[in-house]
Amino acid sequence: MKKNIFKFGTLVAGILATTFSLTACNSGGNNNSSSSSNKMIIGAGSSFDNPLFSKMFASYNDSTKIQVNYQSVGSGAGIAQLTHKTVDFGASDAPMNATQMKDAPGEVLHIPITAGAVVISYNLPAVKDTLKFTPDVLANIYLGKITKWNDAQIAAVNPGVKLPAMDIVVAHRSDGSGTSAIFTSYLSKVSQDWSTKVGSGTSVNWPVGLGGKGNEGVSGLIKQTPGGIGYIELAYAIQNQMPYAIMQNKAGNFIVPSIASVTAAANITIPSDGKVLLTNTEAVDGYPISGFSWVLLYKEQGYDNRTQAQAEQLVNLVDWMIHGGQQFSSALDYAPLSSAAVTTGEALLKSATFKGQAILK
Repeated sequence: MKKNIFKFGTLVAGILATTFSLTACNSGGNNNSSSSSNKMIIGAGSSFDNPLFSKMFASYNDSTKIQVNYQSVGSGAGIAQLTHKTVDFGASDAPMNATQMKDAPGEVLHIPITAGAVVISYNLPAVKDTLKFTPDVLANIYLGKITKWNDAQIAAVNPGVKLPAMDIVVAHRSDGSGTSAIFTSYLSKVSQDWSTKVGSGTSVNWPVGLGGKGNEGVSGLIKQTPGGIGYIELAYAIQNQMPYAIMQNKAGNFIVPSIASVTAAANITIPSDGKVLLTNTEAVDGYPISGFSWVLLYKEQGYDNRTQAQAEQLVNLVDWMIHGGQQFSSALDYAPLSSAAVTTGEALLKSATFKGQAILK
């Protein structure tokens, strides 16, 4: 009897040890090791991209059984995680700056993945008309110079609209954000005051306002705050049935943010490194607060203990995203990549290597 109990105890101990070992392998240590065995790719970054990525990755899983675990944590956090090699790829709505590129332990490729609009959403239940903003009005709101909705500057752009005498509550991103980089790039181009006092980037010292994490957080602040105003990605505004403004562009035309107006803004020459800004476009029918978003990955994929299978799995995913994955863009209010952007992305992906050998043939 004692012998049987001992055998049973030994068997249970062995099972528990095996279970612990499997759990440890799948919950800690090298993320890439577990992603390879589970056919999983791990990414993090842009919340701007999240609605599109969710659809893309679900479809990709259906056809390949490869799971993509994407964390919508903001462009800055995505770049940081890529830099520390805790993810296979990052995603950002702003190109990595010189400091970020220097901090990265290897050359990082920027693959254009989509283009979209950053819209100005607001919470004024009594106002049924769609508001219009000029560059000056928008900059002055975010500089804290315009503090009431019935300010003469707003009224002058919206004749006939009964504006409430309520405080403007500004919302902005609290995290490092590519959406902020697009928005502040625009403000820096249209307002000398903003350019001098605040500047542009994924994180800035905001003159006024409340901070929310991700497009989700800013959307929530606007919806919960009567008199609120904030900048969010077009898809978030549409999905949450939030109003958004018509913006005056560089040519003086008032432009509704849409696939067509973002496509017009993105109709430019794409440099070989894929890095280009679309804000304050010269296009007469282009929406002025538009931007590309990029998937970021190391050019040399044979780092640490990554396998060739992992490298191929990642590059094949991104290659599909710039080709087959584009079919989902329009329905989610993203602008499909132009042929020039696709060609640039193809060339960049073909430069990716594993131990010095090209991954895509």
